[in-house]
Amino acid sequence: MLHINGSCHCGYITYSAEVDPEAVTVCHCIDCQVMTGTAFRTTVPATRDNFKLLSGEPAVYIKKTAESGNPRAQAFCPKCGTPIYATSPTDPQVYGLRTGTAMQRSQLAPRKQIWVRSALSWIMGLATMANKAQKQT
Repeated sequence: MLHINGSCHCGYITYSAEVDPEAVTVCHCIDCQVMTGTAFRTTVPATRDNFKLLSGEPAVYIKKTAESGNPRAQAFCPKCGTPIYATSPTDPQVYGLRTGTAMQRSQLAPRKQIWVRSALSWIMGLATMANKAQKQT
């Protein structure tokens, strides 16, 4: 387990959690693409007992039916809009923390990808583009 701490962009919401870095996932579902404004979302799960909000109160948007078929509560900072986590809207047991909000994000490398059938066609070519860019610098 890895202890992480994080915050939203403006610092209103802060949290701490114990997470398994082997459980980091990239999700390519349409909901994650739209809600991040980009090609995918990266998350790490934290159980209810291992996640603590330290400051702030997130706003919550409930997506009635996610691509998984389940309702999802999406929590974000009401001041700056930073997504913080997703969970079940009733009796949350696990929080899908947005890895970009964690100070230890460099230690949270994705281990698996889900909803790959929704992945944008160009996404798998990013590694090739990065290698070309490195050679040019």
